[in-house]
Amino acid sequence: MPDTKKFFENLSGAGKCVAVLTSGGDAQGMNGAVRAVVRMGIYVGAKVYLIHEGYQGMVDGGDNIKEATWESVSSMLQVGGTFIGSARCAEFRTHDGRLRAAQNLVKRGITNLCVIGGDGSLTGANLFREEWSGLLEELVQSGKIDEAAAQAHSVLHIVGMVGSIDNDFCGTDMTIGTDSALHRIIEVVDAIMTTAQSHQRTFVLEVMGRHCGYLALVSALACGADWVFIPELPPEDGWEDLMCQKLSENRLRGSRLNIIIVAEGAIDRHGSPISSDSIKDNRADKKRLNIIIVAEGAIDSSNKAISTDYVKDLVVRCLGFDTRVTILGHVQRGGTPSAFDRILASRMGVEAVLALLEASPGTPACVVSLCGNQAVRLPLMECVQMTQEVQKAMDEKKFEEAVRLRGRSFENNLNTYKLLSHRKSDSELPHNGVENSKQGPCRSPFTVAVLNVGAPAAGMNAAVRSAVRVGITEGHKMLAVNDGFEGFSKGQIKEIKWGDVGGWTGQGGSLLGTKRTLPLKKLDKIAEQIRIHNINALLVIGGFEAYLGLLELLAARVSHEEFCVPMVMVPATVSNNIPGSDLSIGADTALNAITDTCDRIKQSASGTKRRVFIIETMGGYCGYLASVGGLAAGADAAYIYEEPFDIRDLQANVEHLTAKMKTSIQRGLVLRNENSNDNYTTDFIYQLYSEEGKGVFDCRKNVLGHMQQGGAPSPFDRNFGTKIAAKAMQWISKRLREFYREGVGRVFANTEDSACLLGMRRRALLFQPVIQLKDETDFEHRIPKEQWWLKLRPLMKILAKYKTSYDVSDSGQLEHVVRLRAKDTDNSTI
Repeated sequence: MPDTKKFFENLSGAGKCVAVLTSGGDAQGMNGAVRAVVRMGIYVGAKVYLIHEGYQGMVDGGDNIKEATWESVSSMLQVGGTFIGSARCAEFRTHDGRLRAAQNLVKRGITNLCVIGGDGSLTGANLFREEWSGLLEELVQSGKIDEAAAQAHSVLHIVGMVGSIDNDFCGTDMTIGTDSALHRIIEVVDAIMTTAQSHQRTFVLEVMGRHCGYLALVSALACGADWVFIPELPPEDGWEDLMCQKLSENRLRGSRLNIIIVAEGAIDRHGSPISSDSIKDNRADKKRLNIIIVAEGAIDSSNKAISTDYVKDLVVRCLGFDTRVTILGHVQRGGTPSAFDRILASRMGVEAVLALLEASPGTPACVVSLCGNQAVRLPLMECVQMTQEVQKAMDEKKFEEAVRLRGRSFENNLNTYKLLSHRKSDSELPHNGVENSKQGPCRSPFTVAVLNVGAPAAGMNAAVRSAVRVGITEGHKMLAVNDGFEGFSKGQIKEIKWGDVGGWTGQGGSLLGTKRTLPLKKLDKIAEQIRIHNINALLVIGGFEAYLGLLELLAARVSHEEFCVPMVMVPATVSNNIPGSDLSIGADTALNAITDTCDRIKQSASGTKRRVFIIETMGGYCGYLASVGGLAAGADAAYIYEEPFDIRDLQANVEHLTAKMKTSIQRGLVLRNENSNDNYTTDFIYQLYSEEGKGVFDCRKNVLGHMQQGGAPSPFDRNFGTKIAAKAMQWISKRLREFYREGVGRVFANTEDSACLLGMRRRALLFQPVIQLKDETDFEHRIPKEQWWLKLRPLMKILAKYKTSYDVSDSGQLEHVVRLRAKDTDNSTI
């Protein structure tokens, strides 16, 4: 079979000049993108220029356009904002301004431009590219450049990266800065929730996103909000009464905390402002706490603006609750970028340079986007046009169309929120067609058990909460199993209700309790408990032990009919070592813990030059945390089991760091996976580096340990856990109906596809029979045989200035924006 791999070594930047600028509003992670463009450009032999102050700097020229060096972008990965500056530029909107910008680029030989910004910035870049030939002709005619210069620079290549905390650009699942902004929002919400437990108060939070409700929507999912207002889907007329009724009901049920998220500047579907004078006088009820989060740009069904003050007045007048308003403002733009944004920015920056190197005269301007966990290239103007269509649909009050145009990730978030936000009454619960002889059609004869297995992972509780509430919404009786399979065998099982999981999304660890015990030696007792509690389906949330446990239960169907029920596993482990899924709940939180610690450790050396840190991460034999954490933290090396290394590699790393200490970057960071090598332990590597670096640098070591498993879950893990568990429960409901045998009045499932793992594979969430995953598994080392993130390791090496090989087989294909159809949301990404 011919080798179809393509390596970037065949692409050369020699003789080419690349420039990078940031434009529009700043976003955390922009510096990571600039760093990646600069270092990748230099790595392939191109000259790279930094354009300061966005398009204004390109128009003004002079010192605003400077050639970059490798050290120019050192220590920038962990810095928020954009160190090269960003500015609104009215001059670039004029023909004369673009003419001056073209002259400044030609003067320096720049014909490759990387623009990091929003849709306005990218639209301007595309216009600039379309006018390029005409601009050069004018410059030749005016004598500002000669004909030879015009011929040598006849084509301008444009590649865009979307930097925007709003995530308002169609064609990408996530824009650079969005995840970090969510971190800021959730940090504030978590802080408010802790202080609010003592007071009978309602909190109104205003978040950014004037024309896009992504931040508000995902914040609502991540903190379990009771209500959310977003520009894309204003509430129907009479929402005031419905919202107040829901708040009152929650208080009557004894809840101490309710959250509502609203978008600032919201208008109703009729286009008239909402005034507090229109509020009806309702009966006041008592409740311990409501939090209302207002997202910038929210509207109601009449297109009237919904402000934080309006919502505050509504709650005070209708319910009599003591209410406070918190406006986050530019806090959301600031702070350190999250691990996700650093990795995204680094991947996008490298991909942007590859796109510029591969561009031909006929290649349209493209934007580098994220789809699932894949980097893709899309025609820039297709994305811009669809983004503009969203606003047009909203202006024309076609709100469902606006939601669809936002893309599958946005629509899936919204559908999941709707599923979890409303507790249905018995009369609203779905009937499944199963008859009860005494009561007629009943809501559901099914009982579903949920358990955690393996080590704790942040986000497990969000997944359990989602599963329980979706299960109740589907009409099932939900049971919680404490302490995994061990607790299952001991009968530690109880019914869990809607209110029991309130406030679980922000809790770390496993509130159900979790153990690594496998079921094989306890099959009889577990089968007995399934009979006693009449359990019809199992949802297992956990790590590799959960995967092994499901395989053992599947094999035991031959001897125990009790296990002939639908079973599904949701991967949750910081190690991210589950076959069948590229991502696991908890891994993002662990990455952020590693990244934050590395930042602090590096900062500790700011006053002590020439120091190298050796840091040990968790993961068992899986090197995900060390590799991806190394990319996010800007490490010089990461030692993992999957990529064998010997003493020569260690010596080469020492020599590399020795050379690095002669530059202005006098600091090193090396990560080691805990089981990367039996003999080259963390202590051995520390002693080797200390000895070989004598007189050049000194060493320190740090074992991060279980801090990687602790802490509050990140917004990504809360959101991922919530959505993947909701999807798993919907699968269970469907399977229960399929496998219900009316003749015997029971569920009987004995097919391979009745025991599945739900995981993210490239761009979609897929259900895969666990029996089919056995061939993909290295059981001895508890890792998948093939792991997607290994392709990211060369990026870390390239950005650390190591010569390496980089497989770009997945790159280079210019795709097209696909309009979402209703059925596409079934396999939507995060």
